[in-house]
Amino acid sequence: MVEQVAEPATAQLDLDSFVQARGRALWRCAWLLTGDHHRAEDLVQTALAKTYHRLPSLGTSDAYEAYLRTTMYHTYLAWWRRRWTGELPSEVLEHAEQGVDLELRHDVAQALAALPRGQRAVVVLCYFEDLTQAQAAVALQISVGTVKSQLSRALAALRTSPLLSKED
Repeated sequence: MVEQVAEPATAQLDLDSFVQARGRALWRCAWLLTGDHHRAEDLVQTALAKTYHRLPSLGTSDAYEAYLRTTMYHTYLAWWRRRWTGELPSEVLEHAEQGVDLELRHDVAQALAALPRGQRAVVVLCYFEDLTQAQAAVALQISVGTVKSQLSRALAALRTSPLLSKED
């Protein structure tokens, strides 16, 4: 019985150190997907809650992070299927870094928010998370061809977005 009590405490310690080390990167990815500070926090917390039970069986923090990120992308897509209201987020990231063009950041966030959920997820995975198209396909459980076509459509939409035009 002592071992059963010690195992969750060890898993909790590993989760705490994992979140401390990777939490900011996970939140950043979630913010890019949701475009909203609070929804990003909710997305990360929901994914952590859904995957916590797998922490001991996955062994390494890299394997757990891959599993967690896949869960995060699937949760994001499920949320959009249920909650789509047609509204686009308009807030600017509250904790902006020094020297970052906040207007450009805001415009990029709005342009991403205007994309359909699948296209947005593919853009975030390929360009913000630096995954290959094959890795993005595995993470989203779709074919590489679907990733390519959604990425092509998303980039075409972003190129023509009035939010990202270079005219001043």
